[in-house]
Amino acid sequence: MFVSNALIGLREGLEAALVVVILVAFLVKTDRRWALRHVWTGVGAAVGLSVVVGAVLTFGTDGLDDHTAELVTGVASLLAVVLVTGMVFWMRSVGRRFAGELTGKLDRAIDAGPLAIATVAFLGVGREGLESALFFYATVQSAAETGLAPALGWVVGIGAAVAMGVAIYAGAVRINLARFFRWTGAGLVVVAAGILAYAVHELQEAGVLPGDGVYAFDLRSVVDPASPLAMVVRGIFNLRPRMAVLEIGAWAAYLIVVMPLFLRGVGSPKTTTEPAREAVPASHPAREA
Repeated sequence: MFVSNALIGLREGLEAALVVVILVAFLVKTDRRWALRHVWTGVGAAVGLSVVVGAVLTFGTDGLDDHTAELVTGVASLLAVVLVTGMVFWMRSVGRRFAGELTGKLDRAIDAGPLAIATVAFLGVGREGLESALFFYATVQSAAETGLAPALGWVVGIGAAVAMGVAIYAGAVRINLARFFRWTGAGLVVVAAGILAYAVHELQEAGVLPGDGVYAFDLRSVVDPASPLAMVVRGIFNLRPRMAVLEIGAWAAYLIVVMPLFLRGVGSPKTTTEPAREAVPASHPAREA
């Protein structure tokens, strides 16, 4: 669970950080610093909305009856899988257009006024934030692990992403973003497969899907579900010693279909992108501010 949440926090956090880096660097480079406050307003609103959504999902389901809670968790987990799958393929395909499209939107928004500027930042960061909130909720709910580990993994991932974003903006580091998004994308596909299996499990428990009690395997006599090995496997892959046929089938089918499709395009020219470099001036803008 720590590893999964750290990966989610790092990947989603860096994408959001790159949005901020590109927008801020563009405004600094084009001598439009007056618009920075509107960008930060949009960023703040997006972060606030993400926190609210995460809190509602995490604490708002505590008082629900078992059937409703299972249904809500199952649907939220399915939505998280859909969003993260779309996100990894979108980032793979957008390639070198990422920075250009983002700064083009901001350039047009400047002519429209402060609200439009804040909206560009809000939408760019908010998408990542909402995906993160859903995915974080799904991973925490699907793991048997309790305590501080899930939250700690999240904090570590987000903290590392923020530090990398600041370093990229300041020109202190150069990161091969194509390689970074390729490997983290593959990791998120594995995590998403586990979340899909958990969604199936919850929807079976809620009576929406059939097959509850029809098990593909039951290794509980060999592997203790509370053992460290079982906890690690469940935290990373969301596999348990006993799983229904439909659960493990959904997990395997997702990996068999999605992973090859994702990896098939990672070597294309569109993926050799480092969007932050396209927008960040050669001189260190952070020192000029």
